[in-house]
Amino acid sequence: MRLIDENAEQVGIVTRHDALRRAEDAGLDLVEVAPEARPPVCKIMDYTKFKHQKSVRERQARKNQVRIDTKEVKFRPGTDTHDYEVKLRNIRKFLEAGNKVKCTMRFRGREMAHQELGLGMLRKLEGAVEDIAKVVQSPKLLGRQLTMVIAPNAVPTKKK
Repeated sequence: MRLIDENAEQVGIVTRHDALRRAEDAGLDLVEVAPEARPPVCKIMDYTKFKHQKSVRERQARKNQVRIDTKEVKFRPGTDTHDYEVKLRNIRKFLEAGNKVKCTMRFRGREMAHQELGLGMLRKLEGAVEDIAKVVQSPKLLGRQLTMVIAPNAVPTKKK
């Protein structure tokens, strides 16, 4: 195995027994850092300190991730103008925050006979947000619901 000492200097290729003896003499642990390498790479270090640094790096990576949620906004074919504008304002707010938006048009009773009204409203919505978003899933009828998914053009970066 290839050995790296506690000062991060390469010792060279040594036997496992010799590497363990050197680690014991230094009062530290022998840690395999690259098992898939040929020959495997081992380092003489304090293992608890190594584990702590690794967990800190993982925590930092998780903290810096940007999470994209899917928000849902529900419509009906009879949704009035003011209600439509309020929902549109909310959709724009969600998209600017970097979230995807699922727009659902629900049909009840005889409204199923007028699906073109719902489709027209979703198309109008698509045109209203085309400057900041793109349609990921075009309007699709599933049972009594017409759904469309919209995603923002640019995902915002996490602010410090």
